[in-house]
Amino acid sequence: MTAQPSVWQQRIAGEWHGRPSLFDHTGTWCGFEEIRRSSEFADGVTTYRMDGGLIGGGALAGRFRLGAPFSFGVIDSDANRVYTGPDFFGTGQPYGSFVDSHYYGPGWQVDLNTWNQVLPDEQTQVYSSVLYQGWSVVGCFNGVYTRDPALVDQLIDNETRCGPVPYILPTKEAGAYAGDCELWGADQKLRGTVRVTIGLEPIDLLRTRRLITWDGAGLDREFAVETRRDGNDLHFEGPGAYGNAIGFGRASFSSLHLTDVWKIKGREFSVDASPGMSAGRRLSVVYQLFEGARLDSVLHGLLEWAP
Repeated sequence: MTAQPSVWQQRIAGEWHGRPSLFDHTGTWCGFEEIRRSSEFADGVTTYRMDGGLIGGGALAGRFRLGAPFSFGVIDSDANRVYTGPDFFGTGQPYGSFVDSHYYGPGWQVDLNTWNQVLPDEQTQVYSSVLYQGWSVVGCFNGVYTRDPALVDQLIDNETRCGPVPYILPTKEAGAYAGDCELWGADQKLRGTVRVTIGLEPIDLLRTRRLITWDGAGLDREFAVETRRDGNDLHFEGPGAYGNAIGFGRASFSSLHLTDVWKIKGREFSVDASPGMSAGRRLSVVYQLFEGARLDSVLHGLLEWAP
């Protein structure tokens, strides 16, 4: 029995409110999930609860609409968080204010890869769950949560308006998203701070040159890549990297291969994108960096836009 909750458990204490959107495997918006999430540490035992209901859902409604709230036990640790059922079974690994979880939900009948990132204000979470049938993507839930009671109504209204907005970065304005991010080793130890910059030079409405720069914590690197958008899909077409991505609303999930042994699995989330042509001023980023097939480190943080 653990006498004190882990650092991650303390970070996510309280009740979080959100209205994440549901997308099918093509990135098409299907509906909302009204959610209240909490995890309680008492007498050395952690219990996680999730209550809410699906609004809409289209063809996925029958699979993801349930008649009772979720509840499951957690073996709490900053090394491995083990989810012990009955409603979710699996594990999660925290890297500072980000946790990467892999588990199975018998009620939804899907395997999930959930990424939760607590933003620097400590009151906001950027959340996504990519849902799998075997190796095939079934869909994705994602959105923003708050645990500040004064902001719940405002956030729910904003998620209702902005949840379906697609991930489209500026197409007629050159500039850069930049910010200081934390670099965590695969051993879950902090390596240091990295200045991350994503420079954008639009070519036309569908193509943009990106210049990615990492500076600090021994991760000094710069590479350029031409990015082409095709609906919800992105294609990275060299010369410094090759790969693709799919957008589920404001979140873009990418697989990027550099021209040496390194590759990147990432999520970029346009936190405050809104309907119309606004791409948002803040980009929440998480990148898992692989040396070959081996996870080397996790880089995450919040970037701000400047023209």
